[in-house]
Amino acid sequence: MSTPSKRERLRLIVVLRVSTAGQAVDGYGLPAQERDCRRWNGTAGHRVVHVVADGDEKGGKTGKSTIDERDGLMEAMEWIADGRADGILAPNLDRLARELTVQEAVLAYTWALGGRVFTADHGEHLEDDEDDPMRTAMRQMRGVFHQLDRGLIRKRLRDGRATKGEHGGYAYGAPRFGQQAVDNELVELGPEKEVEDLILRWRDEEGLGARAICRRLNDEGWPSKRGGKWHPTTVARIIDPAAREANRVRSAFDREQKKEETRRTRASKILGSSVR
Repeated sequence: MSTPSKRERLRLIVVLRVSTAGQAVDGYGLPAQERDCRRWNGTAGHRVVHVVADGDEKGGKTGKSTIDERDGLMEAMEWIADGRADGILAPNLDRLARELTVQEAVLAYTWALGGRVFTADHGEHLEDDEDDPMRTAMRQMRGVFHQLDRGLIRKRLRDGRATKGEHGGYAYGAPRFGQQAVDNELVELGPEKEVEDLILRWRDEEGLGARAICRRLNDEGWPSKRGGKWHPTTVARIIDPAAREANRVRSAFDREQKKEETRRTRASKILGSSVR
């Protein structure tokens, strides 16, 4: 570990990130990250002038997020650009990013602004030097392993969910009407199950369709899963498993379309900035 000379006293911004709400509460959360940064700085002798964070106990910010998607990190960059700080201090490179391309972009952006980069587990990360290619290689190898770790975690989660789903267990997603998740298992939810039975009885005994059942539910004041008005498509998913599966496929398609739209929007923004 490299430790800067105590004679130079820089103004540093502590940069923190949590990727999930669970991590914020049970894992390496923001307080623990800040504590590690301040402990390192106690030896290095710099001055912490500001602390920024991406993510909190309500939700995290993934390590894939680029610079412009990280409000805390962007705020730190603004402080450096305005001359109010000399650099950033993070607990480790993993907290800056878990994808190598994002990690390198954060470092390059900070250096381009004239800032310096420190992590509590390493010290200063110096700018690339053509006369010292090993410096860049070793840093990027750390980034590769951070990215690999993230990929393996995601794969284990996907495999576990898939296996549980194949055995009829609750894998993920919002439980359907009439059920709730308890200890990672689906169980009947009493009040909702009562409404579901009523809906099926109206269908079987009175021959009512989704729209007619929907009107009756709203007229009689039966609550929906989220407490709002009933819609025919919601009723259709309860009385027709095929409709429920079609809705699942449609929702997955819509999510992919939204992701693609987001990617295209960001790409247009980046291209527009480069042209200017």
